[in-house]
Amino acid sequence: MTITVSTTPYTDQKPGTSGLRKKVRVFQQPNYAENFIQSVFDAVEDKDDATLVIGGDGRFLNREVIQIAIRIAAANGFGRVVVGRGGILSTPAASNMIRIRGALGGLVLSASHNPGGPDEDFGIKYNIANGGPAPEKVTEAIHARTLTIDRWLTVEAGDIDLDADGETMLAGMTVEVVDPVADYAELMRKLFDFEAIRSAGLTMAFDAMSAVTGPYATEILERQLGFAAGTVRNGTPLPDFGGHHPDPNLVHAHELYATMMAPDAPDFGAASDGDGDRNLIIGRNIFVTPSDSLAMLAANAHLAPGYRGGLKGIARSMPTSAAADRVAAALGIPSFETPTGWKFFGNLLDAGLATICGEESAGTGSDHVREKDGLWAVLLWLNILAVRGQSVEAIAREHWATYGRNYYARHDYEGVESDRADALMTELRGKLGDLPGQRFGDLIVEAADDFAYEDPTDGSVSRNQGIRVLFEGGSRVVFRLSGTGTSGATLRVYLERYEATAIDGDTTKMLAGIAVAADAIAGIVRHTGRERPDVVT
Repeated sequence: MTITVSTTPYTDQKPGTSGLRKKVRVFQQPNYAENFIQSVFDAVEDKDDATLVIGGDGRFLNREVIQIAIRIAAANGFGRVVVGRGGILSTPAASNMIRIRGALGGLVLSASHNPGGPDEDFGIKYNIANGGPAPEKVTEAIHARTLTIDRWLTVEAGDIDLDADGETMLAGMTVEVVDPVADYAELMRKLFDFEAIRSAGLTMAFDAMSAVTGPYATEILERQLGFAAGTVRNGTPLPDFGGHHPDPNLVHAHELYATMMAPDAPDFGAASDGDGDRNLIIGRNIFVTPSDSLAMLAANAHLAPGYRGGLKGIARSMPTSAAADRVAAALGIPSFETPTGWKFFGNLLDAGLATICGEESAGTGSDHVREKDGLWAVLLWLNILAVRGQSVEAIAREHWATYGRNYYARHDYEGVESDRADALMTELRGKLGDLPGQRFGDLIVEAADDFAYEDPTDGSVSRNQGIRVLFEGGSRVVFRLSGTGTSGATLRVYLERYEATAIDGDTTKMLAGIAVAADAIAGIVRHTGRERPDVVT
């Protein structure tokens, strides 16, 4: 029997670039999660007898919200819910599951690379039938509904056993608990030459960061590809990620970095994040930035069976370095610069305009799903290493010698008071017209704008996506407020310097002049009170 529960709206449920993210205690407020889930279902059509995929990264509150979502789905007329065993589905695996099951969409329960635990973060994201994050027109409809919602629907039923594979009937709806890894692993076998990787004799270290990728990496890397037991570190998903921050960067994956810089380092090191959609790539004695990784993967993708026919195009988010653009130009294929947020790549992938996409925030993927995919990037690197028979460092240096090098870093100022962050951006927007021609040290501003994107597939326009200051010679600085945090504001400053021949410089030294120019242009210290960034990646 359907039960109608009266409720009142919350005013803070506007989805960001990757769904709704808040502290766990916010989601634990009466009707908070229920309101948002019901608003999602109210905003989407054709629910009757449709299939819905539900899964998450195993963080604190994951199981409880899955049980709530299953009952709300039954009350809203869905015919089948497919849920990963234990409530587990990595974000790319959820995207794949939506696609192969012909689902209407899916609920991905994660706050991605944010910390987990009772005092930390939780999130809910709705993905549409192509497997990708809901586009803005859908998230806007969801947000509008959260502001007017007066009831949510449920059914009177007990919890589903999430740890037992198989089907269960719940109020006339079928709930199917499935192996979260099997279908994803099968897809990877189709894309990559597992035999070549097995035969190459490579050694590696993979840090799953006590997050969702652990079961996937253990099955694929150790069991199917034959890497030694223990190759996968921190391989059991934990509700609090073992007290660690599951963000694959050099700060939070410092033990992996130390391993790869040691004299006895393995050939290849990698990590993934909370929900499995990001990656960190480190070779012996060399860290590969996400921007460079995208470019190098694109340049070598044809070495893997799934991409032997070549690429249709390459897409990158605006803050990501232009290194991939140079590869696209050499290959004679289109390159696209989009706003931050994987949903902007979805239209390009669906239209066949792009094959490989990437973001500077450690997200890389292709048209095999409609999400970024951390383990996919790791496997493509392994396939390339196996076929080329070279080290990561040798491949990187050969790439830079061919295309030039985009020295790149991101400076994050975390937890900035929202008023201060907004004031910085407002002041900066007001001076854009006066910046061209101004000199900052040895840098001359060529152009400055507030990035806007017109989607080539549907003509939709997204404005105010970040401020670009472009210098003569291909260098630049970008300022953007992040939409992935749960409190305050994160100011992200992206520094990039292009050098055609000087490829052996120290990144910090090469970017020093641009960092000084960034503060002079935006008044970072004056507005934030911070003398230095909290995180540099």
